[in-house]
Amino acid sequence: MAAAIQPGVRVNLELRAAGAVARVTIDNAARLNILGSAFMAEFVAKVTTLGEREDLRAVVLTGAGERAFIGGADIREMAELDAARAREFITHLHRVCAALRDLPVPVIARINGYALGAGLEVAAACDLRVAAASAVFGMPEVRVGIPSVIEAALLPSLIGWGRTRELLLLGESIDADTALRWGLVERVVPLDGLDAAVEACLGALLKAGPRATRLQKKLIRQWEDLPVGGAIAAGIDTFAEAYATNEPSRLMRAFLDRPRR
Repeated sequence: MAAAIQPGVRVNLELRAAGAVARVTIDNAARLNILGSAFMAEFVAKVTTLGEREDLRAVVLTGAGERAFIGGADIREMAELDAARAREFITHLHRVCAALRDLPVPVIARINGYALGAGLEVAAACDLRVAAASAVFGMPEVRVGIPSVIEAALLPSLIGWGRTRELLLLGESIDADTALRWGLVERVVPLDGLDAAVEACLGALLKAGPRATRLQKKLIRQWEDLPVGGAIAAGIDTFAEAYATNEPSRLMRAFLDRPRR
C-alpha cells in the first residue's frame, strides 16, 4: 500500500516558452489549509528559493481542495502561546507574507474557498487576486481574543479605512461578490472557471517584457512606502533603468513592425 501523502507546501514548476511559472499549493485540505509554524517555515524556505530563479515569470498561490485557500492560522497552536511565543509566531506569519511581496515577479492568489484571517493577509500580500464565486473572506481574529495585525495593514490601500474597520472590528465575513465590489479581489468567476481565469492572467503577464515586469513590481512596492513626490522620482529612475538592456527597443520595434490589418 502506498504511503499517505503528508501535508506540506507543494511547488510545481512549469517551464514555458516565455519562462517558468511556479504553482505553490498549501496542501492541508483536511484542516482547511491552515498555517502552523512548520507550514510557515517550509513556505518561506521554498518561496525564497523560487525567487532566486532568473527564468521565473510568475507564481500562482492556492490551497489544496475546493473548500479553502487558507482558512487561517492554527488556533490549536495559538491557544497555547504566551507573549514571547506569540511574538515569534506572528513574526513567522509576517515572513510568509513578506516572502510573497519580496518575490521579484507577480504573484496571483487563486482563491478557491475560505480566505480567513491569516489567509486573507496572505491574499493581500499577493499582487493579483482571482476568486471563485464561492470564496469567503473575513478577519475574525477579534472573535477569538486577538487583533488582526501584520499584513492586515495592507487592507486600507485595497478597500479603504471604513471597510477595513468593518472587517477587523466586526469580525464578519463577506462573499466573493462583495469582495469584488470593495476592491479586495480583481476577478470573480465560477469555481469551474477559476483555472481558466488564472491562465488568462498568466497569459497577459507572459506577453510583457520579463525585465519590465520585474521593474514594475519593484516600483509598485516602492510606491507603497513613498510620498507622492518620492514615488514620481522613483519612477523616473526606474524608467531610465529599463533602458539598461535592449528589452524596450526590441519590444517597441516588434510593436512597430507588426502586420497592419
